[in-house]
Amino acid sequence: MSASEHSLLSTYREMLLEHLFAGEVMRHVWLSGIKRLEILKPQVDDGGYDLVLEAASIVRHVQLKATFQGSTVDRFTINTALSQKPSGCVICLLFDPGTLHIGPFLWFGGPPGERLPTLQQYRVGKQTRGNAQGKKGERLAIRIVPRSAFEQLNTIADLAGRLFGSVAAKI
Repeated sequence: MSASEHSLLSTYREMLLEHLFAGEVMRHVWLSGIKRLEILKPQVDDGGYDLVLEAASIVRHVQLKATFQGSTVDRFTINTALSQKPSGCVICLLFDPGTLHIGPFLWFGGPPGERLPTLQQYRVGKQTRGNAQGKKGERLAIRIVPRSAFEQLNTIADLAGRLFGSVAAKI
């Protein structure tokens, strides 16, 4: 797929990557012995998360990001509403643009049961378009978090361990 196709069809690609991610996590959780993973999707995406994952009584609100492997993207926007959710986290899927295989992953979050690390020290986001005077207003609910604040996790097993703790990191 060409770069322009990735851009023009980004919404479709985003949904495809979300499904691939959910399937990979579900497979890992199943093989680890938990067998049951609930995946919920909000009707409206203003809560700061794209999916809710629950396994072994651990609930994670997950904001998903995606960028291709080798991308020079050095920051991500995070909705502050996510910090109000128990066990909120942000996962960036690094994917191969030729095969759409996902991994490694970038992780921003705390252990199961803990809230998202504070976002207060990060810059407030700006509107993408200016007003009539060309001024771009602030988006008070958005913070710009540098890629360096994320931890790289190489495998789905590493990621499942961050999501659900030792109960999912068995394999």
